[in-house]
Amino acid sequence: MKRMFDFVKDALRDLFFIWREELKSVFKDEGVLIFFFLVPLAYPVLYSFIYNNEVVHEAKLVVVDADGSPLSREFIRRVDAASEVKVVQRAADMDEARRWVDSKKAFGILSLPESFSRDLHAGRQATVSLYSDMSALLYYKAFLLTATEVSLDMGAEWTARNHPQSSEQLQAIAVRPIPSESIVLFNTQNGFASFLVPAILVLVIQQTLILGVGMSGGTARERNRFHTLVPLMKHYHGTLRIVAGKSLAYLLLYVFVSLWVFILVPRFFSLPQIGQPLDALLFLLPYLLACIFFAMTLSVFVRDRESPMLLFVFTSVILVFISGISWPMYAVPPFWKAAGYLFPSTSGIQGFVKINTMGATLDDVAHEYRTLWIQTGIYFLAACAVYRYQIFASRKRLIARYREMKAASGQ
Repeated sequence: MKRMFDFVKDALRDLFFIWREELKSVFKDEGVLIFFFLVPLAYPVLYSFIYNNEVVHEAKLVVVDADGSPLSREFIRRVDAASEVKVVQRAADMDEARRWVDSKKAFGILSLPESFSRDLHAGRQATVSLYSDMSALLYYKAFLLTATEVSLDMGAEWTARNHPQSSEQLQAIAVRPIPSESIVLFNTQNGFASFLVPAILVLVIQQTLILGVGMSGGTARERNRFHTLVPLMKHYHGTLRIVAGKSLAYLLLYVFVSLWVFILVPRFFSLPQIGQPLDALLFLLPYLLACIFFAMTLSVFVRDRESPMLLFVFTSVILVFISGISWPMYAVPPFWKAAGYLFPSTSGIQGFVKINTMGATLDDVAHEYRTLWIQTGIYFLAACAVYRYQIFASRKRLIARYREMKAASGQ
C-alpha cells in the first residue's frame, strides 16, 4: 500500500513539475507567446472589424437607359435609392458601360431597352438586363436583390393602376394573389460577419495550438542533445505524466483565450450568440482537449522552430471549406469529407455554429459532441504513443553515446 502511495505521489510530483516547466517555456518563448496569445487576441478582432459592415453598401452600378422615359427614370431612381446600390454613371451605350466595369469604376451594368415603357403601356412584359462582375459575389447579390425588389414593386403598382378593383382588399389580391414574406433565420442582417466569423473563431483555436505546440516541440528538439521531444531528466520518465502535464498547461492557457474568443469578441461586435452558455462551455471542453492532443501528436513531425509555419499554416483555408460552413457539406467530395473528420475543427465549427447562431442544445449537436470526445480519446492515445517513442529514442541514443564513450576510453 505504501509503495502504491509513493508511486502516486511521485507521479503527481512529476506531473506538476512538467506542467510548471511547460508554462515557463511558453512564457519564455516569444514565438510561442505570439501564437498562444497575440494571434488569438488579435485575429478575431481583425476579422470582425473587416466584416463588421455585414453586407455590401452602395455597390457601384452603371445604367444604360435606351428608353429615357419617365417609367425608366423611375426604375433607375428606385434602384439608386436602395442602400445596397449606387448608380455612378448613366452611360450612353453598352460600350461605355463596359469600359467603366473594365476599369473597376463600377461592378455592374443595368440595361433598360428602348421598348421598356412602350411594352408596359401595350400590356407586354418589359425586360431589364443586369450584368455583374462575378469576381465579387457580394456585388452580384446586391444588384440582383435590388433590381428584383424594384421590379416586383413597380410591377405591382402598374398592375394596380391598370386593373383597378372595387376595394383595397380585392386590389391587393389582384396584385399579389399569393403574398410572400421573407424571414431570415439566425442571421437577421443576412450579413457576412454573422455567417463566417463564428467559424473562423473556432478554427483560430485549433490552428494557434498546432503552431504554438509545434514551435515549442521544435525548440525542445533543438535544445535537446539527442534532438528528441523529451529531455533526459528524472521527471520525464513516464508517458502519462508527460502528456498530462503538458496538456494541463495548454488547457489552462486556452481557457482564458477561449473566453476572449467565444464570449467577449462576439459581444463586442454583436455577433449571433443565442445559445445557452452552459451548452457552449460543455461543448468547448472536448474541443479544446481534442485540439491539444492533436497538436501534441503533430509535434512529432516538427524538427525545428520554423517547420510549423511551413507544414500547417496553409491548411487553414482548406479546413474552412471542408468544415461545411463556406461550402455545403453535401457538395464536398467524399474523400475530403472523410479527411475533414481527422481535424477537430470540422465538428467544432459545425457544433459551435449551431449552438451560438441557431440556439441548439447539446442534444441537437450530439453527433458533433460525440465525435469530439472520440477524437479526444484517439489523439490522447496517439500523443502517448508519440512521447513513449521519444522516451525510448532518448534512452537508446543515450546508451549508444555511452557505449561510444566507453569504447573510446578503452582504446
